[in-house]
Amino acid sequence: MLFERLLVHDGRGAADAALNMAIDEALLEGASLPILRFYGWRRPSLSFGYFGKFSDVAADRERRDIVRRWTGGGSVLHGEDLTYALVTPATESAAALAPATIYAALHSAIRDALLTNGQEAELAPTAAPKISDACFANPVRDDVMLRGRKIAGAAQRRTRGGFLHQGSIQLPGLDESFRERFAAALAPEVRRGEISPTVLERAATLAAGKYATEEWLRRW
Repeated sequence: MLFERLLVHDGRGAADAALNMAIDEALLEGASLPILRFYGWRRPSLSFGYFGKFSDVAADRERRDIVRRWTGGGSVLHGEDLTYALVTPATESAAALAPATIYAALHSAIRDALLTNGQEAELAPTAAPKISDACFANPVRDDVMLRGRKIAGAAQRRTRGGFLHQGSIQLPGLDESFRERFAAALAPEVRRGEISPTVLERAATLAAGKYATEEWLRRW
């Protein structure tokens, strides 16, 4: 297991795209233990990686909210997926692991939770040739596959304060029992809690001053 203990924020209430990204960053800023957060989206949305070109996703702006992530990776459609973030503070030994090791560990936990649910999921053994900037069109090693289709991908960012892993599982109908199995595979001690008012206040500031701005959206 990656951790000795884990705090889960299973607030499936929906927020807008900018606020969702801001909450993840605010959690990393103040985390004192690993946090697994599941969340929803107020409107159909598209997130794209930190180094992505706005011009590649601009046409989608007429149909959905668009936000640039703090993490890398390709573009991801949100609304019917199960979106999650794992926040690991620098004080945790897991924060020093190689990104690929954390990626594989989390996707193994997702695969195992799906297998328990009767879904014949597996991890991609190698990367497939890149065919577009859409995350789910391009399986990489250790992505979760189901019947030949990529259903789980993720992107990461490491800072002095720790490690942020943002993931999406594109499989409708994943219920609370799946989320519980996913969390239980990461730590023997799991407790649930609400996001603090302090974090939400900081997130609102980050959303307004960063993620919702045209400057951030059109950064590249």
